[in-house]
Amino acid sequence: MGFDNLVFGKKDAHQLLEEYGSPLYVYDEVTLRQRCREMRSLLSYPRFRVNYSAKANTNVELLKIIGSEDLDVDGMSPGEMHLEMMAGFPADRITFIGNNVSLDEFRYAVERGIAVSVDSISQLKTLGEVNRGGSVCLRINPGIGAGHHAKVVTGGKKAKFGIAVEDLPKAQEAAAQYQMTITGLNQHIGSLFLEPDAYVEAAAFILATAASLTSVEMVDLGGGFGIPYRHGIEPRLDLARLGTMLDDLIKDWVARNRPLLVRTEPGRYVVAECGALLGTVTAVKENYHTYFVGTDIGFNTLVRPAMYDSYHEISVAPGNERPYAEYDKPVFVVGNICESGDILVHDRVIPCCQEGDALIVHDAGAYGFAMASTYNSRPLPAEVLITAEGEVRLIRRAQTLKDLWW
Repeated sequence: MGFDNLVFGKKDAHQLLEEYGSPLYVYDEVTLRQRCREMRSLLSYPRFRVNYSAKANTNVELLKIIGSEDLDVDGMSPGEMHLEMMAGFPADRITFIGNNVSLDEFRYAVERGIAVSVDSISQLKTLGEVNRGGSVCLRINPGIGAGHHAKVVTGGKKAKFGIAVEDLPKAQEAAAQYQMTITGLNQHIGSLFLEPDAYVEAAAFILATAASLTSVEMVDLGGGFGIPYRHGIEPRLDLARLGTMLDDLIKDWVARNRPLLVRTEPGRYVVAECGALLGTVTAVKENYHTYFVGTDIGFNTLVRPAMYDSYHEISVAPGNERPYAEYDKPVFVVGNICESGDILVHDRVIPCCQEGDALIVHDAGAYGFAMASTYNSRPLPAEVLITAEGEVRLIRRAQTLKDLWW
């Protein structure tokens, strides 16, 4: 551990904060493109596509890069689909994967020729009102869940997502009622897996389900690909092993059944490591033998630690020249929101901080800005991109106080 002034080893944190304001989201184009290419080359199976799950980060400039790397995209709302189309994705590279959405939201997708996936028989019937005679994908709950926190497990018998397997005949009846053809199946068992076994087990399950539905032309194996937030402790997901396991599974299925389009649905893996969140130390104190480092990074700016007990590595960029030193006891790094749960770092040894130091929160590209809010009426921060050529480009301006009202 030591002081670290450079963001992605390229730009000085203090200079970025001085020019664009604090806090600030920073993204690295080189890292983003590398992660896209890793996902795209996951399988050797020729009919393989990657659908980036855009809820992880919907910045239009990042979506443009992702599209240029030949990834497709998922949308969870008309807003996301609108941003994806702004970024240049045509309708046939977008899938609307909604959850408990309205008739108008289904109509928005259908009128634009965007494929739709539904996750309940009720939603299937709602879609039928505006998609009679069309095609539909079904989100299946395989009864298998995985994830780093209960709040991100999206499969299993207590998850709100997907159609239970035993209800598949009822779904077929509902689709037939509206003359809709079930052309795809998708699933998502949870977020942030670092071992492939549960994912491959779920993939085998959905392929077995597809075998009984001859109209199915596509299976989406879901997402949840994890990244090692704890640097040097957690291993990276072994993509080579995962890819081999999936290739063997898919090729065996195709040989016994029929050709299929196979998709994955990563979100976090694509964008998490390309993003960092910068902020400023605003106060340092010791209360009752506990150190607190106060910062302008509240859970309005990064909610993951407060919502999921998530871990992010944090670096300190000193505001003045001084010898490196660490606190002699664990420290809490806390934000500027008037809530007791506004804690960025729990009980961790970090470098000694002073007011005016900059903080670099690593791996903040996924579910960072996308989940930010204006709670306590604090404006949203700016976002900048470090381009492949090493330039810094503003890709979203910071909100002003006026923006809070109009």
